[in-house]
Amino acid sequence: MASTKPKKKNPRLASGRKRVRQDVKINAANTSLRSQYRTAVKNVEKAVASGDKEKATAAFGKMQAVVDTVADKGIFHKNKAARDKSRLSSRVKALALAAAPVAAAKPA
Repeated sequence: MASTKPKKKNPRLASGRKRVRQDVKINAANTSLRSQYRTAVKNVEKAVASGDKEKATAAFGKMQAVVDTVADKGIFHKNKAARDKSRLSSRVKALALAAAPVAAAKPA
């Protein structure tokens, strides 16, 4: 059985046709940025899970730039971006604090 969705009609007015062309480009750009956001967050989470402090810190720095860019463009809400940055920041700090006492104990 074929698709049950009705076929979309093309706009008749030139301004409507132009709007459709713009929407396709904007949608592609937004999809790409949304993917970058999720990948950046995922990279920080993987680094924290592996316990690599340097890698997590570097990934967090890159993630902040991507998150701020996406939030400024309105692709994700600014509060969501701030929430994600805050949560990941606390995880990276906890990782750094967990590594610090172990490093201090070894030289002694």
